[in-house]
Amino acid sequence: MSSRVPDLIVTNFNQNFTGVSATAAGVVRQQVDRYDLALAGHALPGCPAPVTRAEVTQLSRRNPEKYPFTIWHVRRNPEMRAALWARDVLRLPVRIVFTSAAQRYHSMFPRWLISRMDAVIATTERAAEFVPNVRAVVPHGVETERFYPAEDRAIAWLAAGYPGSRGIATIGRIRPEKGTDRFVKAMLRLLPDHPDTTALVIGRAAKSDQWFLDDLRVEIDEAGLNDRILFPGEISSDDLPALMRALSAIVQLPRYEGYGMTPLEGMASGVPFVATDMGYYRNFSGQGTSGLIVPEEVAEGAAQALDGLLTDADRHSKMSNAARDAALTHFSIKSEADGIDTVYQQLWQQS
Repeated sequence: MSSRVPDLIVTNFNQNFTGVSATAAGVVRQQVDRYDLALAGHALPGCPAPVTRAEVTQLSRRNPEKYPFTIWHVRRNPEMRAALWARDVLRLPVRIVFTSAAQRYHSMFPRWLISRMDAVIATTERAAEFVPNVRAVVPHGVETERFYPAEDRAIAWLAAGYPGSRGIATIGRIRPEKGTDRFVKAMLRLLPDHPDTTALVIGRAAKSDQWFLDDLRVEIDEAGLNDRILFPGEISSDDLPALMRALSAIVQLPRYEGYGMTPLEGMASGVPFVATDMGYYRNFSGQGTSGLIVPEEVAEGAAQALDGLLTDADRHSKMSNAARDAALTHFSIKSEADGIDTVYQQLWQQS
């Protein structure tokens, strides 16, 4: 362990690679060239090797070389607790920044934790309404160097190894909140009219949601579409960009979403999306230029939107180009890192 005091400590105490982990990893990969940075907890792909909680506490006992204190950037309840212990009990020279994406009220204890943060960064204007101490609204960004369009989508889909000549997918945990059942119902309507198309449900179900997955499989089996609606499981972070750019559309139909990175990763890959009006999806859609927001009758609306998109090659091409342009112009990971840096600099200058 180095004895040098880091400017910034980013915590990742969840051993599972979640959506929060993915967004944190993307930012950290931008931040390593800006600060003397330490990652605490579990490893993140493409990021510095992590140190332990005990080591990061030891590293925070003195001021860093350039700044009056070390910033701990936290994103989960256990991370807030550890940072508060370091700052308020051990009296270490640290300040705490928390990123909040939830578009609903937190329960009582997390609300108290958040109220003790030195600064809160909300990922959307809506999320900012539910937390105190918001210093800035900074939307999540996408790594456009990792997610980029295929030179030939048909060849990319062939290389992915799935049947058919094109694919569409929904990505995320298989559970009711994520609307996996809505996706399946939409596919049951869509696929009979598109025999060249394969649908992928990418993700896994927790044990508590196994009944939900089993019911979906029964529904698909009864429709005779077992070979056209596939469940490949989770896709690794390293393999996801190649699959993403092979798709013809991303479909996300959650009942709740705090932010939702999947459509944005698709946009950077030149893939238009169809989604419910959740998270930041409407902002991503560019009033229908990059993605389509479906009405209340979700399954039927999604099927109709996809049918119109897949049967009009010129429209699909225009939306693909617009999606990539929007990701580059408005939602890059560099823009997110810049927005976060503004909050850090404000804290350091206020000491």
